[in-house]
Amino acid sequence: MTSTAMPTAEQHGFRPHSDGPFVPVQTRSERFRSVNVDDFEPVNGREHEWKYSPVAVFADLTSGELDGSRIEIESADVAGVDISWIGRDDARIGRAGIPEERAAANAWSSFGEALLVTVSGEDEKTAVVSRHGLGRAPRAAHTVIEAAPNSRGLVVLRGTGDARLSENVEIVVGEGASLTVVSLQEWNDDAVHLASHFARLGRDSFLKHIVVSLGGKVVRVNPSTHLAEQGSDVEALGLYFADAGQHLEQQVFVHHDAPHTRSRVTYKGALQGEGARTVWIGDVLIGNSAVGTDSYEQNRNLVLTDGTRADSVPNLEIETGDIEGAGHASATGRFDDEQLFYLMARGIPEGEARRLVVRGFLTEIIQKIGSPELEERLNAALEAELQGS
Repeated sequence: MTSTAMPTAEQHGFRPHSDGPFVPVQTRSERFRSVNVDDFEPVNGREHEWKYSPVAVFADLTSGELDGSRIEIESADVAGVDISWIGRDDARIGRAGIPEERAAANAWSSFGEALLVTVSGEDEKTAVVSRHGLGRAPRAAHTVIEAAPNSRGLVVLRGTGDARLSENVEIVVGEGASLTVVSLQEWNDDAVHLASHFARLGRDSFLKHIVVSLGGKVVRVNPSTHLAEQGSDVEALGLYFADAGQHLEQQVFVHHDAPHTRSRVTYKGALQGEGARTVWIGDVLIGNSAVGTDSYEQNRNLVLTDGTRADSVPNLEIETGDIEGAGHASATGRFDDEQLFYLMARGIPEGEARRLVVRGFLTEIIQKIGSPELEERLNAALEAELQGS
């Protein structure tokens, strides 16, 4: 057997790469995954998944010890929705996905019991699970939401009050089921919330996943959806409103892994005040077995004042040419002067005209929730944000 020696450092100016044999990840599907926090290197902010985030603000959630005891929840009894606690060794944990980064792995390594929300029955029903006043100590949480085959339902995960929380949420949608999950962040101004959502969709199932981030100092909600079986369909929606000094981030991943699957991703945000920051990263991977895929993702940001920053990064990977369609779009800009002129020409004061434009821009997402009561409350919360602008 013959071998070819590597050139020495003196030959032709060759020098070994400083990272040695390291080869960068070329596709989203190749990212390292583990439920063990010790399998991840400490976060320094230069990693691809952290480079837009203020990592120093939540170092205790990525590297410190987390309180994994039960979190106090409030939820009314709803027919067709069962809420219980299960041990971390329960077989229903880990079916939807596992962490790709250290914060999620730290939460996974730390939680003692998981909250299980089971939806059954073909009639429509709504369940609201509220977490309030978690305190300022770093905590971990794990939630599993399971929709039985052919079931229908809407589940709201709502956070208010103080929090320093890192959590994982698993969503398993059974064959033929239709499930809506709303993640609603209305935390106090100093709260920090890091969340990874993992969804797995069964055959001919539908998931509407909605992220609404209004409160908190740093909120980072990253939903990943695995279209694992034929005919599965996801509509991923997001709404965020960043004030001065607030960081709102979402990294969305949709993996088309089965034939004839569909996805629509629409995230909209507004920014106002010095230091307001939003981050949206959208990754769509169409695997080589996902023939007949129909996919589209878009992100729109409306800048209301100077001193803000909106990062928007759409990504699309296609491994098969046999698809129905795929595309993405991203836009960040200020008010449409023509819209303002139209409203002001009809006697509407400038301040009210601006609020109308913003309200019209963002309420598209609220109107798709499917719960009149929740939509009314979110419209009121959005109006409160606009009145303070």
